[in-house]
Amino acid sequence: METLLLSLAVVLAAGILPLLANRLFTPIKACYVVLTLLGCGWGIYSLWPLMQLSVPATYTVAWLHPFELRFSLDALSSFFLIPILCVCPLAVLYVFHYMDHKEERQRIGVHLFLFNVLVAAMAMVVLAGNMISFVLAWEMMSISSFFLVLHEYEEKATRKAGYIYLLFTQLGALCIFSGMGVGFAFTQVLDFSALAKLPETAKLWMFCLMLFGFGSKAGIFPIHIWLPYAHPAAPSNTSAVMSGVMIKMGIYGIARFYGLLEISSPLAGQIVLVFGMISGVLGVVYALGKQDIKKLLAYSSVENIGIILIGFGVGMIGAAEGNLPMAIFGFTGGLLHVLNHSIFKSLLFLGAGAVAKQAGTRKIDLLGGLMKRMPLTGKSFLTGSVAISGLPPFNGFVSEFLIYVGAFYGLQLGGVQYVFAMLAILAMALIGGLAAACFTRIVGIVFLGEPRTERTAATQESGWTMTLPLMLLACCCLVIGLWPEPFVQAAFRAYGVMQANLQLDPAQLLEITGKMALGARIFFVLFLAALVSRKLLYRDKVVDSGPTWGCGFTQGTVRIQYTGTSYALSMVEFFRPVVRLSAHYTGISKIFPANPSYETHVDDVAEQALNSGLVTPVQFVLSKLRWIQHGHIQLYIGYIIIAILIALLCI
Repeated sequence: METLLLSLAVVLAAGILPLLANRLFTPIKACYVVLTLLGCGWGIYSLWPLMQLSVPATYTVAWLHPFELRFSLDALSSFFLIPILCVCPLAVLYVFHYMDHKEERQRIGVHLFLFNVLVAAMAMVVLAGNMISFVLAWEMMSISSFFLVLHEYEEKATRKAGYIYLLFTQLGALCIFSGMGVGFAFTQVLDFSALAKLPETAKLWMFCLMLFGFGSKAGIFPIHIWLPYAHPAAPSNTSAVMSGVMIKMGIYGIARFYGLLEISSPLAGQIVLVFGMISGVLGVVYALGKQDIKKLLAYSSVENIGIILIGFGVGMIGAAEGNLPMAIFGFTGGLLHVLNHSIFKSLLFLGAGAVAKQAGTRKIDLLGGLMKRMPLTGKSFLTGSVAISGLPPFNGFVSEFLIYVGAFYGLQLGGVQYVFAMLAILAMALIGGLAAACFTRIVGIVFLGEPRTERTAATQESGWTMTLPLMLLACCCLVIGLWPEPFVQAAFRAYGVMQANLQLDPAQLLEITGKMALGARIFFVLFLAALVSRKLLYRDKVVDSGPTWGCGFTQGTVRIQYTGTSYALSMVEFFRPVVRLSAHYTGISKIFPANPSYETHVDDVAEQALNSGLVTPVQFVLSKLRWIQHGHIQLYIGYIIIAILIALLCI
């Protein structure tokens, strides 16, 4: 355990380097990348023997005399550490060519330091063994990610994104700490192990507070609205880690406290399942209607968090009703999707960052033809798109298939649980179809066809430190899809921590996984055989190229290509009761109109409601309190003294 913590210290030390010595921009940045990779690699190496232990590894240190910081590593912590220690170093490698503006070296130095603080904080969150350790790590993670979002703070939209993110992350933290307060009120101890002794009613109240608090970080609908603001504002390496890894800390919190509370009521599973279905369906619907490629991916994260929660909801209902196959498949599929989503969503965000850097825009309808100009980025992005759509033989199919199996086992239950299981199946099917439509749209418009602007036509492949992480993540998508057995076993062991009082048998799970993996391998071999056969058959043939049919136009231009809006509009309109569509049309008033335009916008109903009902009033109140911050150190000391006196009076 000490070795793992030392590896995190190396990661922090690597972040301090560019903060203090940024004059030698390129050498220091290279040293930062190497040290961070070494620290994360050392952490993975030290994690492996700890994963083989039958009892959790612990480490305790005294803090402020009455408290102690306790850290513990079990199968659940180990499973969530894997994406932290594997995905984050790839995002660090990506930074070398992505942040190459020497004139911004001070800002970049601060960014790199905060990025490593975020990595270490996320690791400490999953290692926390008591409430004090968890609170400190959680706040360190939230504050560092807030400043990472504000990287381009001179932009008004960036500052707004940062404020909204800070508001929701602190509201979530308030609910989490309130839930811990409920637990402390009954147990009078700060240790997690005592939470199982709470009365059932208190357990349910505490779990609901935790679900809301962790759900805010995870991006559960309708408290997801910070995602489409923060991800477009943040640099792409930060977006990749925040969406691929950091929002999973919310999922970790839900999983951890569900296991600690030992909830036996099916109501918890029903609540989680409903939130999962709503988040999954509406997340992908809003993604279909977005023009900004990073905003689209942000809403796609809401969708995939919904899939994870559907798996957890199915598992919770199965555990409460004594249907062990339903519980095993639901939880294992949900946990495996945590790992899978961290891989392909990080891949997609890093790919989107490469596209935006080269093309100078994130608007989908201004791109096109990038597969020929950025082949490595395009093929990697295509791999991630297939994986996130849940298609074989990639990793997304494996986790979603396991959730399907768990839901089908739920059909054995009667009454209301049968209805919930059927709704889970229908929601998964709807999400899968809409996700495929969403990513055929983005791949078709962005990477196929012809460039729609001169800047897009002049794009070229990014540097190798940006393309290598994409290719490695794409390979991971394929490897997990073809050989999922060890990853399924790791997810099953993590679920075993949540149900420590049950004797769980993975035989049926591994049998079905093995058959599914065999089918994926056969499919992949046939696909490769078809590619090789095509290559051989066309080897000696002359292939001509010519213009495509212009639909009757003799001088067709790139403007006659399909747009992303026209492709998705009919599907989005189907959900009009929960999606607000607004159109702006200038109209035609002359025989020869000058510049007529027609634009459509898809508005998030939750975003509009929370902005008007929560965000705007809070910002207004806080703006009226700016007089408190005036720069006089004497008054600041007075504030501290007053706060201490109030605290002493309340004790």
